[in-house]
Amino acid sequence: MIRGFWEQIYVKTKNENRPIYTLAPMADVTDIAFRTMIAKYGKPDVMWTEFVSCNGLMSAGREHLIKDLEYGEGERPIVAQLFTSDALNMEGAARLCMEMGYDGIDINMGCPVDLIGKQGAGAALIKNPELAKEIIRAAQRGVGGKIPVSVKTRLGYNKIEYKAWLKEILSCDIPVLTLHLRTKKEMSLVPAHYEIIDEISDYIKELSPETIFIINGDIKDVEHSVELYNKYKFDGVMIGRGMFGTPWLCQNINDNKNSLRSIKEKLIIMLEHTKLFEEKLSPIKSFAIMKKHYKAYVNGFEGAKELREKLFEAKDYNEVKSITNNYLDSLQE
Repeated sequence: MIRGFWEQIYVKTKNENRPIYTLAPMADVTDIAFRTMIAKYGKPDVMWTEFVSCNGLMSAGREHLIKDLEYGEGERPIVAQLFTSDALNMEGAARLCMEMGYDGIDINMGCPVDLIGKQGAGAALIKNPELAKEIIRAAQRGVGGKIPVSVKTRLGYNKIEYKAWLKEILSCDIPVLTLHLRTKKEMSLVPAHYEIIDEISDYIKELSPETIFIINGDIKDVEHSVELYNKYKFDGVMIGRGMFGTPWLCQNINDNKNSLRSIKEKLIIMLEHTKLFEEKLSPIKSFAIMKKHYKAYVNGFEGAKELREKLFEAKDYNEVKSITNNYLDSLQE
């Protein structure tokens, strides 16, 4: 089992009596602009990229997708998340990511989106454990034992039935398992199943004592994750939606408390994020992607709804800056 950088992270967080904090891979969200902001204002222990298609990386369309794998040194340790149902493409893509300097590879076996499932990838692999193992071993061959290969998956496909599934993938000696605590069918429509964390943890430790167990689903912030850590048995948390609009979320992880920002501070950070997105990703990615970030940054204060509506109409950084500055000026009147 190749643990790589995970060994140091594991020991460090155990000594600090806190969970390992990781950033969830989210399509059109955890791009280099957002990750750069997180690395600057509140870096978790490990960063994940958005999930990237191995088939695309191994095709003529590689040049476009390579942009999704751009990262900065300040993001380390950083893990590239890949998805496919083709073992040869996984092997090649994993090798590519290793050569790009990634610290680890993670395989997406949990995405519930039908577009991914129709390719036999993501959560569809839960129904095909033999192929899932083939893909894990292909990634391990691709990196040649130089960096760790981990897996992110779910509790089951149509119902909770994790035992047979986890037994199969843990047989591949994976150093880290991230489990979204819902089934594919449940998507994100029901609360995460925290009530079975301990039984899952015991089962994982029975099968693979060295595997680091990370939970994912509905984790709001640092205080919430500490509350869970003190109640259940797991090694780390993966935060997704909780990071939206709060790149500073993990600023105080060693103090086990959340960081707060004023309205002005939030909007200044939002502007910085917008400028970075335009510099790094325009015109490759649509500026409209920033709308989901504006929805998260701009809420919970007087005039937020009106400000959001104006920001949603903005076409570039200069327009966003003008709208935001007008709002900030109005606060001082």
